[in-house]
Amino acid sequence: MIEESVILVVDDDQSIVELLRDFLENDRFRVVTASDADEAWTMFRQNAIHGIILDIMMPGQNGFDLCRRIRAESSVPILFLSARSEDVDKIRGLTLGGDDYIVKTASPGEIVARVKAVLRRTGAPQSSKGQVLDYGRIKLDMATREVWADQASVALTPKEYELLRLFMEHPKQVFTYDQLLQKFWDGIGDKHTIRVHLSRLREKIELNPDQPQHLINIWGIGYRFEGGG
Repeated sequence: MIEESVILVVDDDQSIVELLRDFLENDRFRVVTASDADEAWTMFRQNAIHGIILDIMMPGQNGFDLCRRIRAESSVPILFLSARSEDVDKIRGLTLGGDDYIVKTASPGEIVARVKAVLRRTGAPQSSKGQVLDYGRIKLDMATREVWADQASVALTPKEYELLRLFMEHPKQVFTYDQLLQKFWDGIGDKHTIRVHLSRLREKIELNPDQPQHLINIWGIGYRFEGGG
């Protein structure tokens, strides 16, 4: 299955964020946003991000500092976005591990094209049109964020949707409690937090939540998703 690209747009100028969101979503990227470094770090830890458009000058921690923090644990493509065109800023950004440096005078269309170019160079997944994860009685549409069980639409919270999507994208892979806590709760919580969310999710997608066929608990370790059923 082709994985959908998720782009994190980080800028304290909401008009720029909304403009880039419109252009990226029109090209079938999924977009998450943040207005400062702390919020961006949270979004980065809670989502499977495939590319980041990162403003340099923001309140608090700047884009260069955030890039350093991300590069300490990830090689996700980063495109710096700046109002400044000076070579020294461009050199600094690329030296810190940025994959491209874009001046804000560039058109939104050019920025999207450069996002695609970076994703191609780095081997990150490209945008996908209408990708549906289909496991028989359970289906998930990544473009519309709709979920069906036995052909009936299922209403999920954003957290439930992201959990289910992760499991369906990686069938039979065991995700430990620690991995799930780090990814969806920034490491804050315990096994009970995960069990409560998975229990609610089972109630919505399983034929018999007490005897689940899809979201299987691996005792003392975590959970995995079984296809079919």
